[in-house]
Amino acid sequence: MTMNESFVLASLSPRRRELLGGLGLKFEVIPSGIDELEGAGESPRDHSLRLSFEKASHVAERCPVSWILGADTIVIIDGRILGKPENRDHAEKMLHTLSGREHQVITGFSLINKKSNIRLSDAVESTVRFKELSTDEIKWYLSTEEPYDKAGAYAVQGKAAFFIQEIHGSCTNVIGLPLTEVVTRLKEVGIIRFLARDRG
Repeated sequence: MTMNESFVLASLSPRRRELLGGLGLKFEVIPSGIDELEGAGESPRDHSLRLSFEKASHVAERCPVSWILGADTIVIIDGRILGKPENRDHAEKMLHTLSGREHQVITGFSLINKKSNIRLSDAVESTVRFKELSTDEIKWYLSTEEPYDKAGAYAVQGKAAFFIQEIHGSCTNVIGLPLTEVVTRLKEVGIIRFLARDRG
């Protein structure tokens, strides 16, 4: 895989960096720094799409020649968005809410190149089922650093991996970036090309 253009990830998320870096892509990381506030009357999908677009747009103003990728991942249960927990009690309530139930994870992503006036956005939804969490499991997890900067107060690729009974849909979406859809978009606009290496 080769890249033909300057490419920027508008996110400090280590999960997104690892997912893209695992493909061998070369990119710069420039966080947007925008406030992730809910809009009045927004659906969860529209919320994630708007934030991903705002993140990418904010960085595109500083890097008009580069291709900018913005993304926003949210957890939804009972029609409510579970963002990042404000504190330990908030995280504990989230985990009790998710215990033994299905919830949805939506990642909106936007790809912007200001010079070419190209703006592409999409959102991907996955369904996740948690096992029944015991009190000691929740207390143990809350004693780690992991829940506090994650939507829904858990990381599927981290210590909470054993909470997950089933995932329907994109697994990388639940981590923070739906790679199938993102790579397809990157290929469509010509940012990446797949070239086999000569192994001699």
